[in-house]
Amino acid sequence: MPKLAASRLADGWTRKPLNEVVSRVTQRNHTGETNALTISAKDGLVSQTDYFNRRVISDDARQYFLLQCGDFAYNKSYSIGHPVGVIRRLDRYERGIVSPLYICFRPNGNVDSNFLRHYFEAGSVDDQIAWVAKEGVRNHGLLNVGVGDFFSIDVDLPPLKEQQRVAEILDSLDESIRSTERLIVKRQSLRDGLLQEFFTRGVGPDGQLRPHHSDAPERYRRWGGGSIPREWVVRLLDQVAVRGSGHTPNREVPSYWDGGIKWVSLADSSKLDRIYITDTAKNISAAGIANSSAVVHPPETVILSRDAGVGKSAILADEMAVSQHFMAWRCGGELNPLYLYYWLQYNKQVFESIAFGSTIKTIGLGFFKRLRIAVPALAEQQVAATVLLQSDGLLSTTKTELAKLRAVKQGLMEDLLTGRVRVTVEGA
Repeated sequence: MPKLAASRLADGWTRKPLNEVVSRVTQRNHTGETNALTISAKDGLVSQTDYFNRRVISDDARQYFLLQCGDFAYNKSYSIGHPVGVIRRLDRYERGIVSPLYICFRPNGNVDSNFLRHYFEAGSVDDQIAWVAKEGVRNHGLLNVGVGDFFSIDVDLPPLKEQQRVAEILDSLDESIRSTERLIVKRQSLRDGLLQEFFTRGVGPDGQLRPHHSDAPERYRRWGGGSIPREWVVRLLDQVAVRGSGHTPNREVPSYWDGGIKWVSLADSSKLDRIYITDTAKNISAAGIANSSAVVHPPETVILSRDAGVGKSAILADEMAVSQHFMAWRCGGELNPLYLYYWLQYNKQVFESIAFGSTIKTIGLGFFKRLRIAVPALAEQQVAATVLLQSDGLLSTTKTELAKLRAVKQGLMEDLLTGRVRVTVEGA
């Protein structure tokens, strides 16, 4: 099979077939090793027990390949976003075994292992793998990539010291990304903990949580499977907010659409759960409002998805209409919109659990007519909302930082792993 047309090679770089810089690993598992590994596109080679809470070995484990830390494996299973499979390095464990369907290899002294890891994870050989893959087995979830074809794939390499310097730069970014991911997990946990505490214990004027239930049981009463402060009033949500919904204008009538009225639909699902929704994927017209059951809701209306994406919520930042897939509440004088938003967030799992339907799960209107909410004094609602807003702000800022780091890494990989941008190497 002729090779895919080669791209221009950077000055000082060399192009070599993979089999000149790696050695195939073919050792079978005759040692009794039990740590069965699988490849995750995101997390690399991971233990099946850790990842799936069970071992997923369908064949005789003695036929599995035995890998050691630093070895690579190619999994040719099709997956969304990775149609030609993925190549990952074993980093988390000293040893492990992988399916005999994997192609395994070990770098030799002619290539830096860390550079090679970044090179593969960037998808630098994906086009070549697609080129040598034979059709006929894709419906079974596997590509037919021959071992000989795989090891004939070319890799473009700078001098060894430059490989090492490129790997150091990308490794440093990886560590910053991992550190930021850990911080997100920590701040998400803090935010979720605050939700739990605020809606079971409440807060005082100083923003401090009330005493724990076990320390002052007389100050609490049972409600909704948990407990709430005694002074909170339990009301039907319909008693403290005006409930509404929406509709979809006739899509066959062009004049009903693109008229400048923001319209929240399931297409905006990714914009929910971020406190305020400021923009929508689609908008409708005044004619669309007049000729359907859609209505324009005022700013500060709180919405909840009752169909696909059940339980997602937001506050309208502007006047907007919504589709029939949403409930909408305009808060009265006893209810702060931010408090209601966070209360819906706190009860998200409840909404998810009661949704029904075989194709698209939904929550019937009857549920919302009966929905009850525990209402503290407005001042207490405001204090809780302020603290939760601060927590969400920190979480959002950290997620933005992570997105920036990932974008920087993506750009650097495109530059450094192709030689488009060169790095300075001491002594070169």
